Amino acid sequence: MKVLVIGRGGREHAIVKKFKRDGIDEIYCAPGNPGMVEATLINIEETEANLLADWALANKIDLTVVGPEMALMASVVDEFEARGLKAFGPKQKAAYIEGSKAFAKRLMQKYNIPTASYGEFNTSQVLEAHTFLDKQNMPIVIKADGLAAGKGVVICQTLEEAKATVDDMLVDASFGEASASVVIEEFLDGEEFSLMSFVAGKKFYPMPIARDYKRAFDFDEGLNTGGMGANSPHPLISAEDYKIALERVVKPTVDAMIAEGNPFTGILYAGLIKTSDGPKVIEFNARFGDPETEVVLPLMENPLAPALLEMLSGNDATFEWINAQTVGVVLAAKGYPGEYNKGVPIRCLDSLEGVDIYHMGTALKDGEFVTNGGRVLFVVANGLDLAEARTKVYEQIKKIDCDDLYYRTDIAKFYDN
Repeated sequence: MKVLVIGRGGREHAIVKKFKRDGIDEIYCAPGNPGMVEATLINIEETEANLLADWALANKIDLTVVGPEMALMASVVDEFEARGLKAFGPKQKAAYIEGSKAFAKRLMQKYNIPTASYGEFNTSQVLEAHTFLDKQNMPIVIKADGLAAGKGVVICQTLEEAKATVDDMLVDASFGEASASVVIEEFLDGEEFSLMSFVAGKKFYPMPIARDYKRAFDFDEGLNTGGMGANSPHPLISAEDYKIALERVVKPTVDAMIAEGNPFTGILYAGLIKTSDGPKVIEFNARFGDPETEVVLPLMENPLAPALLEMLSGNDATFEWINAQTVGVVLAAKGYPGEYNKGVPIRCLDSLEGVDIYHMGTALKDGEFVTNGGRVLFVVANGLDLAEARTKVYEQIKKIDCDDLYYRTDIAKFYDN
């Protein structure tokens, strides 16, 4: 079997590693990164749908998995399907469940899927947005409508901060076209969790729950990032919470997409929060979460590719999960998510034992790895419980020699461990 993974970050490296563990020898990644030693790298950008499809056809690729949201919004899956190629991911219209926050909110409102109350405003409605804010309780959440690499969300504590954020997004275009419109929504308080499901039409297969840590620093302080760590499962989310989330969120959303004429195939990611009224949706993504994928896929016992091909063929699939728990910690460049340096050497990676190392933002220079992004590495360990996995991952991280990396020290610290 020949497989192609589209993307370049830690999420895609996790998919590549899973294929390698499953015994697939011919693994390609476009464009990938130098740390993906398990794959052959293809120098084509994620959004170049025609070139990617040309290459996949010419090289007789059996299955393609699309990683990043920008590739989905660039109609990569549409192009592959038009050429008769098997690609696991939603078509562009279905990917709007992530590509537009307003689209997702309207869908949830129409089909009674639990989420926060909200208002939607564009660049010609700044005064209306201010008036709306005058009537809301603080804190409040303001989101850029479009894709903003996980950074287009601001939790505002005061009315003044909220109005300034609206002006920043709508007037000053702080996130470019992504903030040409904004969603202003009620702040929900509770424990957050991520629930990803494999979906094809009406059929869906949920994965173990994960917990993502968005803030840059310990104790959830600092700016929002693309994710500074994750663990699976989430000890504060019960089996009953999981069941309710499937019944009230995942199944109704899958059915809603069909009813809207845009059936969803791919990974439906529900970012949820446990409230006093039950689980509610914070956001939807149309692909594997990052960094959740890196802590969930190592728990999958069955081979991934055959299951995805069965789903794409309209057949039932089987997913099995090992009885273990995982903890992963991101090592980021100092300054991230603001300005940061690149090209700083990373040494002693070969000395780490018993963990998976996923490359998120590295490059090769003079034969050694150097920093080449905000989030640089993701180290994941598993254990019989989170305490064991947590101890293992932090012990191994200490071996990495790089003067320009930082990481949170409280990932998965639910207990005194």
